[in-house]
Amino acid sequence: MAHHILVIDQGTTSTRGVVFDGDVHPRAASQQEFPQIYPRPGWVEHDPEAIWSTTVATCRRALAEAKRSGRDIAALGITNQRETTLIWDRRTGKPIHNAIVWQDRRTTALCERMQRDGSGPLIGERTGLLLDPYFSATKVAWLLDNVPGAREAAEAGQLAFGTVDTFLLWRLTGGTVHATDATNAARTLLFDIHRGSWDSDLLSLFGIPAALLPEVRDCATDFGTTDPSLFGAAIPIRGIAGDQQAALIGQACFQPGMAKSTYGTGCFALLNTGTTAIASRHRLVTTIAYQIDGVRTYALEGSIFVAGAAVQWLRDGLGLIAAADESGTLAAAADPAQAVYLVPAFVGLGAPHWDPEARALLTGMTRGTTRKEIVRAALEAVAYQTRDLLDAMRADWGNTAGGSVIRVDGGMSASDWTMQFLADILAAPVDRPACLETTSTGAAYLAGMAIGLYPDPDAFAAQWRAERRFIPAMSAAERSAKYRGWRDAIARALLRPEVGSQGY
Repeated sequence: MAHHILVIDQGTTSTRGVVFDGDVHPRAASQQEFPQIYPRPGWVEHDPEAIWSTTVATCRRALAEAKRSGRDIAALGITNQRETTLIWDRRTGKPIHNAIVWQDRRTTALCERMQRDGSGPLIGERTGLLLDPYFSATKVAWLLDNVPGAREAAEAGQLAFGTVDTFLLWRLTGGTVHATDATNAARTLLFDIHRGSWDSDLLSLFGIPAALLPEVRDCATDFGTTDPSLFGAAIPIRGIAGDQQAALIGQACFQPGMAKSTYGTGCFALLNTGTTAIASRHRLVTTIAYQIDGVRTYALEGSIFVAGAAVQWLRDGLGLIAAADESGTLAAAADPAQAVYLVPAFVGLGAPHWDPEARALLTGMTRGTTRKEIVRAALEAVAYQTRDLLDAMRADWGNTAGGSVIRVDGGMSASDWTMQFLADILAAPVDRPACLETTSTGAAYLAGMAIGLYPDPDAFAAQWRAERRFIPAMSAAERSAKYRGWRDAIARALLRPEVGSQGY
């Protein structure tokens, strides 16, 4: 009997294939970056064929590294960048356009027009989301209206829509399965998270034909099998979750009140609220954390558009560092007397501000400012933005169950300096897990649980271990002063300053 799980971890800047053993431990991994496409300022696209080719290549390399073949794999799990939108021809499987990435802001004007028309409250009530270009529905509408012949073909049932998981599932199964899971469906602005189904009123509002949509399934269930020609055997596909929900699962945050924060290209914090969907009063979104055996568990989520991407900008855009891992050392050597702030609003600001027109700024510089202070400001911005989110979450949740500890993961969590500053600014312990492969672990767990290879959630949670806990060491006075400086910088960056002036 096969005792390994293969995971596809398809992210914003790279694709990874990971092989897990029967104890939910990663045994081999392969990663490949792919190009980012910027047709215009604020527009971000991916080549769907690059997504597909890197998926197949990294999975094959991970299998080879693990000295396993497709016949040794009991099941496959998928986790993916969310909201990124694709439409393809059902007959040929060929996309009609590049994928429009979650960071893309081309539909800002459409969102503003719909907001003025009064559509926001209905959308929020049904989907738990805010009307913003971040989510999928306006991207779908843009494709239908701007690709010649797309709307007519969609209405005739000739086209299929999907987020990245759905596109990969279609390709993996040779076009036999057009489906998604509840966590990805919940990010489209088209899915009623309370009834657990696509919403006809929202489809009409956005002008999207129902024939485009995939079937919505649980996160741990039967999603078909892979074409045997891909990996040497027909592998059952049994788990799918969007990357942030997969990280929540991988961090074993199964109890209401538990929270995790993932630091990748962006930063995404989720707070488990159990089977109750909490309507945010502080401009967070309510989303589905996971759906297992037909039972939906909800979360409050805050999305920061730029986290690790700011470090990439320091490296590739400004040339201030040669490698990302230099940043912590430089930050530690910066002049503590300088109050330099970077608001990384390169593509607007996400939660809790939701200002798509805000733009980045660097403030507080003096003649004595060097690259050290600028690098430190980029790392500090991640902590300040996380506090914005968690303050809003705690205000919405209003419940101390689950404790105040934050579990962290993602590339930036490897920086001791950044995680210590995070604990200081949050005034809360920060736990970094022994296994940083939390996103792929979550997808592996879903697939393994679905076939009975992995234990139930309580037993899985009992296995979770921290590699290090960061304890707050900053004085309350210093913390307060630093955060006041951040709030001032945010107000300067916002197009609508009154939005950023709200405290929590």
